[in-house]
Amino acid sequence: MATLQQTSITFQCRSPSAQYTPTKTHTLSFSGGLRLPKLTLNVKSRRRGGAKMSDSVASSYANALADLAQSNGTLEATAKDLETVNQLFSEEAVYKYFINPTVSVEDKINLVDSYTKEANLQPHVANFLNILIDMKRIDEIKAIAKEFEVAYNKMTETELAVVTSVVPLDEANLAQIAKGVQKLTGAKNVKIKTAIDESLVAGFTIRYGNGGSKLIDMSVKKQLEEIAETLEVGDIQLVG
Repeated sequence: MATLQQTSITFQCRSPSAQYTPTKTHTLSFSGGLRLPKLTLNVKSRRRGGAKMSDSVASSYANALADLAQSNGTLEATAKDLETVNQLFSEEAVYKYFINPTVSVEDKINLVDSYTKEANLQPHVANFLNILIDMKRIDEIKAIAKEFEVAYNKMTETELAVVTSVVPLDEANLAQIAKGVQKLTGAKNVKIKTAIDESLVAGFTIRYGNGGSKLIDMSVKKQLEEIAETLEVGDIQLVG
């Protein structure tokens, strides 16, 4: 059973009397309307306020799911499923539908049922979505997906590097960058994500480390800024 080393909060799915109780531990379980195997999670969190509370909730659910996936040998498959789910909920219309309080829980679960079959999600991932719907935490799904990636990277000793360039880089260049990041960090694995930013003019940047705290800037934009700073002049722009 997945557990977190924090003050525990507990939920009993589909129970009108479910409460946020930081001093008692129960079981979070939901078999849902999908006729799928029962999923049991032990979710623990700290009582906090505002955005920090939201972050704590997302992290708790994400870590519980990651622990469960690791324990049943489906960590890689679950990570892929969460990426698929995150892509779905990144669509504004889908996200608004699931957080709409006027839409019934049954309707939301029926839609999850349909999507589960279409996307071929694992049963425990589908049930996890049902738990979030039932507990009115589905609005946290994108934050949970992000926190799950953090947990996955820790479990697999993976360093995430975000490479931003003006135009897409080819696989050979990305592989070379991955090797460089691996050498810098000593990570067992390196995962590359890419982004496009035309304001860089040319070249690329690499963000890695905890929360993207470290930056390697190989862009022409950066070089122009450094030249401008050295010469104590305003912004320098290339004229084509």
